[in-house]
Parts: sequence; C-alpha cells; structure tokens
Amino acid sequence: QVQLVESGGGLVQAGGSLRLSCAASGSSFSLNAMAWYRQAPGKQREWVASITSGGSTNHVESVKGRFTISRDNAKNTVYLRMNSLKPEDTAVYYCNAQVPTGWGRSDVYWGQGTQVTVSS
Repeated sequence: QVQLVESGGGLVQAGGSLRLSCAASGSSFSLNAMAWYRQAPGKQREWVASITSGGSTNHVESVKGRFTISRDNAKNTVYLRMNSLKPEDTAVYYCNAQVPTGWGRSDVYWGQGTQVTVSS
C-alpha cells in the first residue's frame, strides 16, 4: 500500500507562484513513475505533468514553460513548481504514483488532493 500526501496549495494572485509537494510512503519511491493531475470544477481530471523513475519529464502543453515537475528520491517526494499562474490553473491538484508490480504492470495510487486557487 502506498500513501501519498500533497501539500502546498493555496490562494495566489495571477502571475504568482506555488510549489506543490507530494510525500510518498509504503513503496520503493525511486522505482515509481509519478505524476500530477488536476480537476477544475465541472471538468474532468486532466494530466498535468509526469516524471519517470529515471527523471524524464513531460508536461501538458498548457503549462509548458510555467510548471516544472521534479523529484527528490532521498525525501520520497515529488514536486510541482508552478510559476506565472493563471486563473484557469484553478483546480484541485492530485498526486499520482505508478508502482511497478512486475510483468510490465503497475498499481496506481492517488493522493487526497490540494486546492489551488488563482485570483485574477
């Protein structure tokens, strides 16, 4: 069982910055692929960024150049640095872990979410 605890959300003005953190426990963190998703009111949850166990990253086009995902395996933590925030970034942000279970399969875990609100 993997536990994911997000923190760092809050209320910020447009153009501001936040750093989200997701602390993981219960697995070999360094082996996990990690990701951030977000869900705005009335919308489906969408993928924001991901980072592989080897450190390769990808970001959705709408946040490229503004958001950066990173990880610190020594701290079992993944981060999402968010700069130049826009009102449309307002959402609940969720941490996601894909834990390898062998035979090319992974178990998926979610955190409880952290609210990010960007005021105009």
